[in-house]
Amino acid sequence: MEIQNAKKHHLQKIIALDKKMIGSDHRKEEIDHAIKEERCLILYQEDEIAAFLIYHTHFFDCCFISLIMVDPAHQRKGMASSLLTHMSKISPTNKLFSSTNESNESMKKVFIKNHFKSSGFIDNLDEGDPEIIYFKNCY
Repeated sequence: MEIQNAKKHHLQKIIALDKKMIGSDHRKEEIDHAIKEERCLILYQEDEIAAFLIYHTHFFDCCFISLIMVDPAHQRKGMASSLLTHMSKISPTNKLFSSTNESNESMKKVFIKNHFKSSGFIDNLDEGDPEIIYFKNCY
């Protein structure tokens, strides 16, 4: 398992993984922008991109992981945890945030396992499924 910054030549494979997960490539420009700004991490497993993470620092000047995607063939193997651990070590700010839908039990467990604490919620993003905000100190 290897984690590294995504490069331009990884773009199409990352977009393909994202499309595989959500059925659309509407985030391709967001992914491209994150790669150009070195805010996209990829996790290689057996010479393929098994997972990726995108973050930014526009959340009240704190680091916010906006997207974590793990290929279904690699889920439940610690890939999301590996990305979170790595991000905790390299976070450009002492405070690290992320979020998931209240209905996403597996991701909620991943956050708890990785010592993130619930830090509130946002209603009205997905009807009837609040977004739970998670927080971790990285100092």
